[in-house]
Amino acid sequence: MATKGETIVRFEDASFEYGHANPILNEVNFGVRRGAKVALMGQNGAGKSTLFHLITKDASPEDGKIHLAQNLSVAMARQVIPREQLDITMREFFEKSFSEKIYDIDPRIDKAMEAVNLSAPKERLVNDFSGGQQARLLLASALIQNPDLLLLDEPTNNLDKEGIAHLTKFLIDYKKTVIVISHDADFLNAFTEGVLYLDIFTKKVEQYAGNYKDVVREISARVEKERRKNAQFEKHIQEKKDKANFFANKGGRMRVLAKRMRESASEAEESKVDVRREDKTIRKFTIGVKEHHIGEILRIESLSIMKDGKLVECEANVSLVKNRHLLLMGPNGIGKTTLLENLAKGAREGAKISDGVRVGYYRQDFSTLDFDESVYKTLESVMDGPDEQEMRSVAAGFLINGDLMRAKVGNLSEGQKGLVAFAQLALLKPNLLILDEPTNHINFRHLPVIAKALDKYEGAMVLVSHVPEFVKKIRIDDILNLDKLRAK
Repeated sequence: MATKGETIVRFEDASFEYGHANPILNEVNFGVRRGAKVALMGQNGAGKSTLFHLITKDASPEDGKIHLAQNLSVAMARQVIPREQLDITMREFFEKSFSEKIYDIDPRIDKAMEAVNLSAPKERLVNDFSGGQQARLLLASALIQNPDLLLLDEPTNNLDKEGIAHLTKFLIDYKKTVIVISHDADFLNAFTEGVLYLDIFTKKVEQYAGNYKDVVREISARVEKERRKNAQFEKHIQEKKDKANFFANKGGRMRVLAKRMRESASEAEESKVDVRREDKTIRKFTIGVKEHHIGEILRIESLSIMKDGKLVECEANVSLVKNRHLLLMGPNGIGKTTLLENLAKGAREGAKISDGVRVGYYRQDFSTLDFDESVYKTLESVMDGPDEQEMRSVAAGFLINGDLMRAKVGNLSEGQKGLVAFAQLALLKPNLLILDEPTNHINFRHLPVIAKALDKYEGAMVLVSHVPEFVKKIRIDDILNLDKLRAK
């Protein structure tokens, strides 16, 4: 019999690593009680998704134990739909949520889709859903299992304002246990009551009561206390060293006193505490333009949008030149990602990128990156010529170190893939930036730095983002709201 408040997940001295060179968890201890709503936070690449895989038993700890309550059912809503599942129908996608055949699955699909506020034919291909709609499908694929423990990995990615509001209300009303990975502080603060913080430096999980804002306040106070304590030790150490030097020069018995002073200084050194290190933030960067294009860079005279389930051709009047930034708006499913993809490929009739324009395209699913290639080759591929010093300098600014440079792109976390994509843009120096949800998966600490770089960008830019606080920090010259366009 389930008991509210009992511990249903417990990590006991659990350690995990990807090979000997990449430790993720080091003797981690924490517990999660039934009915709790907890945020799992940490820097990009810290291992948050890995921790979820340990709970679902898709991975096993090298040392220690992970205890789950008896008969505990667990379901995880992943960050992205696997590529091999993009060409199947929605019904087949939901069937994969179960290990055995479910004969009455259609009513279950209807109930799960209602919970995420999405309606579509069950024969529709997954690939035909927009990024925001796929995010809702991922959530629904977990809800349909009616688990005791719901694991959500970046559930707000690609969701529009209405979708985030609907999800927030759902989680506030949800009666079961939830652990959520998210970099959206406002979203987390609306419903969480505890935080698990995975420290990328110590490889430990710190457990806190309260929401994210409470945790930030508590950590800041702790860091300040540790620094003050160390400052006192430093003062004491310096005084002892100065006295030791003074007495040592006196000779005779004074040398014995000098020795005691040095021993006292050494004891104070050992008493100093390691000040908790904060997550690193990417360095300030610019996305330059190799050669400015003279005249019009992009023109859009017509485009297609989805309205009431039908493809509608609409007139538009967009002309972008250098230093002109366009915000593309519209609800999930209207066709923003499709439009950006067709623009980047030059496959959209009624829209043209001028000859000679260098295009930098940031896709929300990172499919412009070769997942089988190394990060080094990925960055090198966009450069005009070999310049390893520049490449490594830019990469380091995005927290891409030597080990990551050798790693395959497909082995990176989603957040790290995003940083690689931005490093590519900085090295490419494009005339036209096409950005589809560039905040997805990115640590919130990095977003002000990215926003400033986009604000200062001197080429033409087309931006899609559902994060108002991010958009506010960027100079926007024109807005095209697809929902307001009229059919031809």
